[in-house]
Amino acid sequence: MADRRAQLVTRVRGMLAEALGATRTRLSAAQADLTADRERLARIRRAAAAVPDRVGAERDRRLAEIDERHAARIAELARRAATAAGRESPGAASAEWAGWSPTPPGRAEPPGALRIGTLRIPGAEPVPALVPLLDAGHVELTGADRDGGEAVVSALLLRAVGRADPGGVRLVGYDPEHLGGGLAGFAPLGTAGLLTFVGPGGLGRLLDDLVEQIRRINETVLAGEYGSLRELAAATGRRPEPWRVAVLLGGDELSRHERGQLDRVVRTGAACGVHLVVRGVSLPDDPTVTRVRVEPDGARVGAPPGLPVRLDPPPPAALVTETCRQVAARVNAGPAPTPFTDLLPPPEQMWREDSATGLTAPIGEGPDGRPVLLTLGDYPPHALIGGPSGTGKTNLIFAWIGALAARYSPAELEFYLLDFKEGVSFARFAQGRRDPSWLPHMRLVGINVNTDREFGLALLRFLAEELRRRADAAKKHEVTKLAELRAVDPTGHWPRIVAVVDEFQMLLAGRDVVAREAADLLEDLARRGRSQGIHLVLASQDVRGIEALWGRPALVAQFTLRIALPKALRILAERNDAAQSLPRHHAVVNAESGMTEGNQVARIPSASDWETWSELQHRLWRMRPQDAAPARLFDGDAIPRLADAPDFRALAAPETGTLRNPVALLGEIIDVQARSAALRLPRAPGRNLAVLGTRVDEACAVLDAAARSLARQHRPGSARFSIACLDPDADPAARSLYEDLADDAAWYDEETVAELMAETADGLTAPGGSGSPHYLFLFAVDAAAGSLGARVGRRTGLEHLRRILHDGPERRTHVLAWWRGVARMRADLGGPAARTDQIGAWVALDTHGGELGSSLYPGTGGPDWYPRPWRGLFFDRAVHRTGQVIIPYGPSP
Repeated sequence: MADRRAQLVTRVRGMLAEALGATRTRLSAAQADLTADRERLARIRRAAAAVPDRVGAERDRRLAEIDERHAARIAELARRAATAAGRESPGAASAEWAGWSPTPPGRAEPPGALRIGTLRIPGAEPVPALVPLLDAGHVELTGADRDGGEAVVSALLLRAVGRADPGGVRLVGYDPEHLGGGLAGFAPLGTAGLLTFVGPGGLGRLLDDLVEQIRRINETVLAGEYGSLRELAAATGRRPEPWRVAVLLGGDELSRHERGQLDRVVRTGAACGVHLVVRGVSLPDDPTVTRVRVEPDGARVGAPPGLPVRLDPPPPAALVTETCRQVAARVNAGPAPTPFTDLLPPPEQMWREDSATGLTAPIGEGPDGRPVLLTLGDYPPHALIGGPSGTGKTNLIFAWIGALAARYSPAELEFYLLDFKEGVSFARFAQGRRDPSWLPHMRLVGINVNTDREFGLALLRFLAEELRRRADAAKKHEVTKLAELRAVDPTGHWPRIVAVVDEFQMLLAGRDVVAREAADLLEDLARRGRSQGIHLVLASQDVRGIEALWGRPALVAQFTLRIALPKALRILAERNDAAQSLPRHHAVVNAESGMTEGNQVARIPSASDWETWSELQHRLWRMRPQDAAPARLFDGDAIPRLADAPDFRALAAPETGTLRNPVALLGEIIDVQARSAALRLPRAPGRNLAVLGTRVDEACAVLDAAARSLARQHRPGSARFSIACLDPDADPAARSLYEDLADDAAWYDEETVAELMAETADGLTAPGGSGSPHYLFLFAVDAAAGSLGARVGRRTGLEHLRRILHDGPERRTHVLAWWRGVARMRADLGGPAARTDQIGAWVALDTHGGELGSSLYPGTGGPDWYPRPWRGLFFDRAVHRTGQVIIPYGPSP
């Protein structure tokens, strides 16, 4: 029992020991785990304690990164916004006042929005705060800050004026409280009609006028083709209407009518360029209205709460005034002309038009940007152009001629151009030394003819003859109009003729035969020329030129096409004063005899400068037909040369025998064909020539041309030329002639001239005395009164001279002599009562018509002849009914 007990105890003790050991092992493990857990806990606690700092640092880093990206994004957006604002409002629309100046846009470039300040964007560069106005909408200003409101109004108006073309913005001010004082800086615009003020009580009329402008633009300018003026400008490159900005600064409560009109302007004005800038007047809600609330520290733009804006300071008063003065000056000076090329068709379309029914070409562009056409045909047949000096009359003629010449070939159109004022601008149409080209359509160019009214008369006579030729052809073919004649006679040459006479009143000046005949021819051409394609274009810069026509109402009535340049008087109808307000480079075109309802305003391009015209003329010249000839150029200031005269070049000596009726050329006739004044010297009584006057050079020129032309018709040795010079001043010219005629000429002076007279007179009765022609050229024959007064044989030298004059022509002996006065010639012929029948022809130089008397000229009182330099009056009893004005040929080279 005890053993069992001991065993049991031992076992228990063993078990206990084993349990204790296991317990201790587990305890040690637990303590190790505890220690490890405590260490892990400590580590966790240490790690947990470090997390907030790391997270905070990461958060701060991320926040900083986000802030940096946000700032960069804001800066980029601000930069893009500033760039977009610069594109939307370039130049004067957004520039700061320190460097501000007007910057008008291109022809089709829109004006853009306008700056009033800068947007408040913290941390970014300032962005211009823009307000849409022109072609976009209206602006309403609210708030209590009056100074801020005036700054916004001034900024908007100045930027609008500076961004548009001069005259492109017109302002109307309504300021009943301060009577326009708020717009005082813009007052200089009023001198150009760009700023008007409406007084108290005038708001209704102002709104009515704006509504009427909108209606007119919709009906006549947009005309259903475009939705707005901005769309029209973008499509055509032209803006036909200005912007109209009405500035309404307060006033009484609006009436029902005024409110209705205001609402109409708000709804429809922007599309028609009519805009409102108002303060103290409420505008209705509309997408086109931009509201600006002015606050003490800035402004807010747009619907509440609105964008915060820092307003710009008001523009300096001096800048406003000076800018407005410059704009007004530019407007008063008139807009620049449009390019001449606008009138021309494309090169491939030139000379494609048919003139059978008329001539039509643009002269410029109208206010709507469309071309203004001029027509010459059955109606209107003729044109009258008027305008003071410097208003562009010559330029208009150039533009019209160029537009027609580019469309119609020389077979369809011919020009005859006559310029009575001094100048050579029209000479470019003819061939010249500087430019060998000419306008193929031009048949005649007359310049510097202010003292040669006979040339204008010659042109009218030529046109009258052409009219008769066409009328005869029309009768032959039983038709009445040019179009019908061309249809039945397609092989004939029937172009339309346009005759332009500048300063035509010179032709009608005075009460002499030239004026009377010219007026009669003009009336006949104006009345009958329309049916045969002959059109007159008369131009004048002086009101007297127009008054010269009023005495002939039948003539004036034919000129239904009237073109009035700025300040032109009496071109249009009596109560039509449209030309008085025209700017430069513009004209009123009226095809209804000047009645107001026919007015069209045209902007005339610049066509008269050399380079502009030369390019077109060279192009047309290269297109000319192979048989085209240059235009006849008559220059009243130029002296023609005998060697260049067609009649002189056509002279030639016969191969055998003697010419029966030689011709002495005396000078160039003032006419269209450049013919020479010819004196025929057959074997007939009186075939002698007297040159009368004291001008040595001109008298010598007449005798020189006569001698050289006669010598050209005789073979060497077949004619005799006796040259007697009795005036030392004439000696060089006479000596040169003598030397050039060589063996056929003999020289005589004061000592030997009497022998010449006696020998020649005696030879008239000698056998064979009428064999070869003998020409006596006597220079200043009256200076030899002493020598010729002495007897040579039974008679004096003067008696021999009288016998030669009387009997010589029938024996082929002709006297061509120069007397320095009519009285001196009469004395040599036998005294005041002496007959002058032996003088069959004469050329009067500085001799008045009254001195010639009835013995030399048919009728009483003598011819209507007023001497002028290097001109002579030629009269041949056998040919002429009236005298013929000639130009002596210049000295031979």
